[in-house]
Amino acid sequence: MGRYNQLTCRLDRELGAQHELTSSEFEVLQLLHNAAEKVRMAFLAEQVHLSQSALSRLVSRLENDGLVCRNTCTDDRRAQWTEITPAGRKRYEAARPTHRKILREEAGDCTQLAAGVLLPADR
Repeated sequence: MGRYNQLTCRLDRELGAQHELTSSEFEVLQLLHNAAEKVRMAFLAEQVHLSQSALSRLVSRLENDGLVCRNTCTDDRRAQWTEITPAGRKRYEAARPTHRKILREEAGDCTQLAAGVLLPADR
């Protein structure tokens, strides 16, 4: 858990400083960027590790920044569609190398840990 928290803090720090994004905002942009079409908010809620209300606030911030847009579903007025905007796509693509670099730098230790290299034999 300590490693996860360190990674998340580093992602938040560097993505924030360089791209004005949190790691959670990056994750939502990544999901929307990789989607073939607009995505229901319910699907996003299943994919990210945030409460429904936290996700709604996060998407509202992204919407206010012009990175995503939301529309009410015409068939089901309780549902909302979310999609990435051209500005959101550009911001995500600019931030992706930073995100990948941090993961690569941190993954070396995680890979060794997973292989048992860093753990004593009795663990």
